[in-house]
Amino acid sequence: MTLPSARRELVATARQLNASGLGADRSTSGRSTSGNLSARVKGGFLITPTGVPYEAMKARDLVELDSDGAPRPGQLLPSSEWRFHRDILKARGEIGAIVHTHSPKATSLACTGRGIPAFHYMIAVAGGADIRCAPYHTFGSQELSDAAVEALKGRLACLLANHGVIALGTDLNGALSLAGEVEDLAAKYCAALALGDIRILDGLEMERVIDKFRTYGKQHAVDDGLEFGGGAPPDPAAPGPPAHPAPER
Repeated sequence: MTLPSARRELVATARQLNASGLGADRSTSGRSTSGNLSARVKGGFLITPTGVPYEAMKARDLVELDSDGAPRPGQLLPSSEWRFHRDILKARGEIGAIVHTHSPKATSLACTGRGIPAFHYMIAVAGGADIRCAPYHTFGSQELSDAAVEALKGRLACLLANHGVIALGTDLNGALSLAGEVEDLAAKYCAALALGDIRILDGLEMERVIDKFRTYGKQHAVDDGLEFGGGAPPDPAAPGPPAHPAPER
């Protein structure tokens, strides 16, 4: 992706974050200033600037930092959380984008210092058998960055105690989608906690689910149960396979 296209996509995703309701905080003007987003680009990453509402943000306002976190001269100040964006991207070469939110339910849960256990199989969407909660450290600090990197080992999302959520993706769309999944799971977990004892899925079942998620949602052509890799192509006039309902989410 070129730098101009990355800038446009980052602005569009920030506005989608607002529209989704995940950007919960509001400035005194009523405009959202919550959270921050970044995208990997050649030589470093782009990040949202500090204090600029997403509704007013332009592509030129995004801040370009090198892989060590040094900004190019003449730009706005980057988000105060640039350190954990830098360190996560350094530690996770497969990650292309980061979305950090203060979404209501997940942040409320994080304010109790709890992560989200395997109360529902969809926890596996975050890459493991639970969603960890990193211990509290002052926003923007190196200590917070170190704690976030640790909580994200083997995971695609974590909570930050008394703070919010970090969601990772190969691209911005994936990171934003995962942030929404984490908020939904947090809401369900909070509701379940209010009802009483919660059944937690065991490690063996979560291993099965995680393995199934490796191909979850990926489409491929089939012919009598075999992938098309050779031989005659399917007859386009032939009836297709019966429709199957999507798995419960």
